[in-house]
Amino acid sequence: MREILGERRTNGDGDGHGEERRQDDARRRAALRYATHWGWPVLPGAGAGPDGLCDCARTGCPVPGAHPDDPALLAATTDPAMVRWWWTTRPGAPVILATGGRAPCALSLPALAGARAVAACERLGVALGPVAATPTRWLLLVEPYGLPELGELLADQEHVPSSLRFHSSGGYVPLPPSRIGAGGVWWAREPGAPRGGDRPPWLPRVGEVLDILVDAGLTAPDQGSRLAY
Repeated sequence: MREILGERRTNGDGDGHGEERRQDDARRRAALRYATHWGWPVLPGAGAGPDGLCDCARTGCPVPGAHPDDPALLAATTDPAMVRWWWTTRPGAPVILATGGRAPCALSLPALAGARAVAACERLGVALGPVAATPTRWLLLVEPYGLPELGELLADQEHVPSSLRFHSSGGYVPLPPSRIGAGGVWWAREPGAPRGGDRPPWLPRVGEVLDILVDAGLTAPDQGSRLAY
């Protein structure tokens, strides 16, 4: 129905529907690029209303809009037909990346600490991959890592702030150009493709950035066990 109504409008974007259609198209194109060109498994997120409340049935959802709901996380796929259908039937849905396995993993910090971590990496000459940002949290994408590797790296740390979160197998993160309860999701650092063409962007290893993120996380208020994008 959205597309039929759109075709009947002749005066363009004055009522805001033109901008809404552009955003819907951008999400669909992004989801297809992640899945088909980069091999990143994605699925639609729950979404959130104008009031920022999650569209899922959970009262007080801690990550409004920014999590899988229906379908569940295990449905994440790189199949272009499925991805196209999802974002044709649910064009406003956030794009959720299922992390781990062959897909990127991520580390995330509160926005201020995340910005400080990115600045520190640039100052020290530490190469970064894509960095996604929300108004409340920044997410650094890294090569896939497993729990044994992460455990060894964390064992060398004197203190790991609870504000630093790890998104690996069984996890998920929202990707641009989604809109979640906290607001928009954008690239603080655009994905580069030094491998050429439509191949996946280069990603650093988790050990290459962990020390800097730990240090930056110590500057952020402790959020306890609650994660909010």
